[in-house]
Amino acid sequence: MNLKYFSKIRILDGGMGQELLSKGLKPKGSLWSATALLDKKYHELVVNCHLDFIKSGAEVIVTSNFAARKIRMIQNNVEKHFEYANEKAGELALRAKEISKKNILIAGSLPAQNDTYVLDPRNQKIIEKDFYEQAKILKPFINFFYLDVLCGSKECEIALNVVEKLGLPVLVGLHIKKNGKLPSGETLSELAEKCKSKKWLGIVAACVSPEIIENSIDEIKELKIPFGFKVNLWKTEEPVPVHKFASPEDKIGANPVESMGTRSDYTGVNFLEFSKKMIGRGATILGGCCETKPSHIKAISNLKN
Repeated sequence: MNLKYFSKIRILDGGMGQELLSKGLKPKGSLWSATALLDKKYHELVVNCHLDFIKSGAEVIVTSNFAARKIRMIQNNVEKHFEYANEKAGELALRAKEISKKNILIAGSLPAQNDTYVLDPRNQKIIEKDFYEQAKILKPFINFFYLDVLCGSKECEIALNVVEKLGLPVLVGLHIKKNGKLPSGETLSELAEKCKSKKWLGIVAACVSPEIIENSIDEIKELKIPFGFKVNLWKTEEPVPVHKFASPEDKIGANPVESMGTRSDYTGVNFLEFSKKMIGRGATILGGCCETKPSHIKAISNLKN
């Protein structure tokens, strides 16, 4: 893969997990979007959601295994299906690409291996093992890895070491809080100093509100690598981890919208204006995360070079 792929404007997909829920997925326990990988009746829905983003102009789609991390599977008593779920995420993304007949790229999601938006307190070797097991399953189906909403240099460095062993490039997605720092308390420049690698394709502010991105974009620019965003459209400016609103004991898992809300007034027009402004400040990687829909991606599709 061309390591300068993101040096010109590229369009990523939007929020697959929430899109699946909006189209009828009934999650179990705290499995969220992983339910769609474990239950065959939802496989066509996963493909169709990928296709909706591709038809809207996405040049990159991200595999839908964000919630199929080892610890979440253990908590929900489905650990034996860990390999199946992650393999299925790769297969379904590849199927969508083949159906579309478009020359898109597939990014393999490597999320934080414990909970989202918070640091992983576990031993480094355990975290590395979890990253590696998920990554090696995805590798045959993807063009590069996407570090999906990581929170600090500890887990970022571990994930980058795993990716390097597997020989694929990586797009780094970091979560930023209202104070402009990562949940670890580090600045972006501090993390980059510890973790920077020649295999970085770029860096994105991941699952972050438009306002926080706008306030952080100049610091990201200073890293002097391709940069951009995967915007979330939660009403809550700082989203909360899954254990705050869902439990493995829930027969029907909660939709995060119930606790964090959605910015239904943030239209494709708003997203287009925001994206233009960020391009003006140097961003080349444009996309969405939770609650960004195909209509948002469609609105920015003509911005690509």
